[in-house]
Amino acid sequence: MFRFAHPTYLYGLLLIPVLAALFLLLNWRRRRQLREYGDPQLLENLMPDVSPAREWWHFVLQMLSLTLCFLMLAGPQFGSKIEKRKRQGVELIIAQDVSKSMLSQDILPDRMEKSKQTLSKLIDELVNDRVGLIVFAGEAYTQLPITADYVSAKMFLSSISTDMVPIQGTAIGSAIDLALRSFGPESEAGRAIIVITDGENHEGNAVERAKAAYEQGVRVHVVGMGSTKGAPIPTGRNNEYHKDREGNVVITKLNEEMCQQIAQAGGGIYVRSDNSNAALKVLVRELNKMTKTEIETTVYAEYDDQFQALAWVILALLFVDMFILHRRNDRMKHFKLFGNE
Repeated sequence: MFRFAHPTYLYGLLLIPVLAALFLLLNWRRRRQLREYGDPQLLENLMPDVSPAREWWHFVLQMLSLTLCFLMLAGPQFGSKIEKRKRQGVELIIAQDVSKSMLSQDILPDRMEKSKQTLSKLIDELVNDRVGLIVFAGEAYTQLPITADYVSAKMFLSSISTDMVPIQGTAIGSAIDLALRSFGPESEAGRAIIVITDGENHEGNAVERAKAAYEQGVRVHVVGMGSTKGAPIPTGRNNEYHKDREGNVVITKLNEEMCQQIAQAGGGIYVRSDNSNAALKVLVRELNKMTKTEIETTVYAEYDDQFQALAWVILALLFVDMFILHRRNDRMKHFKLFGNE
């Protein structure tokens, strides 16, 4: 298991493109100023010792060193020891709708991104609980087996997209069945399934499957994404939208009635998501009511630091950079490190 001990330092990587843009801007301004003095080819002949390629190599090596420095400060680690621990918690399976209709923007920035933001905040609220992740459209697939590793859960959550399931549709019933099979061995811990969907083009057995889950002691909560007014579905190309066979723009609407029926049959709650965090607060409050009991979880108990390798690479890059002179050296003219200069 790989992780960063101090991931906040990774924000420093945002400095790299800023420095690159600044370098290109200064390089462009200098070339423009040289053209004001005369013909660039003539000026180059008058300055035979100047080597533009070497400046580029300096910049590349320094940016690589800075990038690796931020990665080193973030504290890369590999899990080295696995052990089983018992914690007081609940088991939760999240079923995320990834059909194309989730790209509609009646919720900002769109239904899919709002779902991911809500789930990410929900995972932050979990303590000693186990969580799994399922994606579904026309079919349902396990994205992350049930685990107490919240770092992995958020990593897998961030990778979710509407391109993950090739068959379109909204197979909520299949997702509920897969979620039931994804829980661990029999336990006294409270169990719940959270379905995130707009409920459109659903299969007809969703209510029956939610009822069956409730009979097995698993509550089914539903978060409705979208509005009853609806919105078009972007294609991702030049502000175009999906159209039907007659050429009309397809409007996708939240099937709120169906979502409510599924939640009612599953003994859970239904809440509609909007541009606020109201849905998250309702979910957290409902999960806190669940029975918590001892859950055996496999976790990494020890991690080995891996920053030493990055430190040696940084040292090597800076060492090479130190010996790259800004001007050509006649004593080393036979060494063609940078091609024809």
